[in-house]
Amino acid sequence: MHFKPLILAGCVALGMALPAAAAPGAAAPDFAIADTSGKPVKLSDYRGKFVVLEWTNPECPFVRKHYGSQNMQGLQKEWGAKDVVWLTINSTNASHREYKTPEEMASWMRAQDAAPKATLIDGTSATARAYAAKNTPHMFVIDPTGKVIYDGAIDDKRSTNPADVKGANNYVRAALTEATAGKPVSVASTTPYGCTMKY
Repeated sequence: MHFKPLILAGCVALGMALPAAAAPGAAAPDFAIADTSGKPVKLSDYRGKFVVLEWTNPECPFVRKHYGSQNMQGLQKEWGAKDVVWLTINSTNASHREYKTPEEMASWMRAQDAAPKATLIDGTSATARAYAAKNTPHMFVIDPTGKVIYDGAIDDKRSTNPADVKGANNYVRAALTEATAGKPVSVASTTPYGCTMKY
């Protein structure tokens, strides 16, 4: 009976000792992943710029919501025009039935009229694990010093309905708007929603 508080305290301490791998304020883990053409892309190559990491999976209805409504492509184009580097990452493991080859992924992105700086194939899921990416989509914003300044959902409408995009509070746009204006990000972390990452 007297041991329960001690056990609870131990669990809390353990939880505090294991923070999220890429929590806001932490250095963003570097990576080198091949894009759909086979060219290696390193996060550190973009030091000095704002970077958005978008985890995706074309088989996911939550991803299709944001592409079908043109929401994701709109963000890619809007911020790409402002010199923000947008990297779309598919970390579906190569052993999973939903895995897309580089050619399949490139074809799908072209069909969506997507406009990221690069589409990356993380077939071992190693980069997703480094970031503790949980869902598709799961979004990260990294500042020019290489620190994570936003981690979480794309917006506050946790559904697969494309109509819900209109009027949603877009956390990624808000974070980028504040950060690029030299202001602190007021909402730096939210709970991501979507399909589970296919590790």
